[in-house]
Amino acid sequence: MTRRKLIAAGLGAAAATLQAADPRFKVSLAQWSLHRAIQSRLLSNLDFPRVAREQFGIEGLEFVNQLWAAPTRDYVRTLKKNIASTGAQAVLIMIDGEGELAHSQRIERLKAAENHFRWCDIAAELGCHAIRVNMDTDAKPRTPAEIDSLYGYAQEGFGRLCEFAAGRKLDILIENHGGISGNADVLTGFARKARLPNLGLLPDFGNFDKGVDKYESIRKMMPYARAVSFKCFEFGPNLAHPAIDLDRMMKLVADSKYSGWIGIEFEGEKQSEFEGIAAAKRYLDKWIR
Repeated sequence: MTRRKLIAAGLGAAAATLQAADPRFKVSLAQWSLHRAIQSRLLSNLDFPRVAREQFGIEGLEFVNQLWAAPTRDYVRTLKKNIASTGAQAVLIMIDGEGELAHSQRIERLKAAENHFRWCDIAAELGCHAIRVNMDTDAKPRTPAEIDSLYGYAQEGFGRLCEFAAGRKLDILIENHGGISGNADVLTGFARKARLPNLGLLPDFGNFDKGVDKYESIRKMMPYARAVSFKCFEFGPNLAHPAIDLDRMMKLVADSKYSGWIGIEFEGEKQSEFEGIAAAKRYLDKWIR
């Protein structure tokens, strides 16, 4: 299928903006849901706003820095124009590969913070409210004392980044994203102790190691949430989802004080990316309306 045909193909998703009964929530789309189409060049990052709005009726856009072409000033201006032309809203940018903000060496964590600065500027230019980062580190803390040391490293790296982001009215959000960054107790402990006004968490329904109680972990993270990742993998008949009890997850979100974007992040392989996104949107429409 050609790129033009893929963009134009209708998949039965509602084109109208979500009209939620609970005004606390709005639906966004994580760009990673389309990473195969983008990496195979059937779509580009510049197409993303139009695809989200026209194919799925989704207003919020969650970008992924790995899926961008060179983010020059002209490129960012074009993307901003494309967002405006569709009536979409840039929500956040997910940042990977820019260094370890909790590195044990001071020069490395401060360098990582500075590497994120350009993405803060881009996010602010596009109208995002946040960037998503990782609590990456070279350390492998296991004991309470080692975790306290990690908090000390992170305090400096995240403190520097949060200070810069605050000047651009941005939040810095840590996602449970593997390794120590996937430990809900570590993340909530840092969020509580850091006392950085624009630091929050981005709970992801699926990013937990085997054996971890993902529902209890999400419950712990929700008080610090400033975005939510609706991770999903495969939808069966009647929108059944065998890998994650989505009703249970959504109840944890609804029972918290969180209000804001719920971002669809489809990572399944048995259904196409477009089919999975459309199914996830239908599920959220039924749950939120």
